[in-house]
Amino acid sequence: MLSAPGVQEARTWVEAAETELGEELVIRLQPFQERYDQAVAEGDADGVAGLCRGKHGRWGRICVLPGGHKTSMEEPHWGRASEGRPIVWVGSAPDDW
Repeated sequence: MLSAPGVQEARTWVEAAETELGEELVIRLQPFQERYDQAVAEGDADGVAGLCRGKHGRWGRICVLPGGHKTSMEEPHWGRASEGRPIVWVGSAPDDW
């Protein structure tokens, strides 16, 4: 079922929209990515612990916004995909926690 042409087309469309919106928010949200990168590099557990718990680890997504941010199209989860492109997403996945 996941390999059905309609499903693949929808997946491609969603990935393109997530990337486009992610790139539009880079200027405003990049400082959050930089704080996350610095906390990880320095082993700052408190810095990482204060982040949004929204993760799609299976897909390489970690939201770098502060914990408790409103998740909507106005303030979606934001971070970078596993291959490094900026990405946004709304909602969660079973592997979020």
